[in-house]
Amino acid sequence: MEPEAAKLIGAGLAAIPLAGAGIGIGTIFGKFLEGAFRNPSAAAANQQQLLLGFALTEFTGLLGFVVAMILLFVF
Repeated sequence: MEPEAAKLIGAGLAAIPLAGAGIGIGTIFGKFLEGAFRNPSAAAANQQQLLLGFALTEFTGLLGFVVAMILLFVF
């Protein structure tokens, strides 16, 4: 296999977490809104957990993106 082809395949595989991050963020916010509409008084208490889940999910996607860019442009 050519090294250039292997680099492109590796970058494509490293970009898969971007799809997972999008699904995860949608799930996190959807479930938060679902719970907030059911019990509005508890929404403020759960907002910190919402932001933590968002940050960790977004970090996973960004990490996959950075690895893909490193594979494409550094190696």
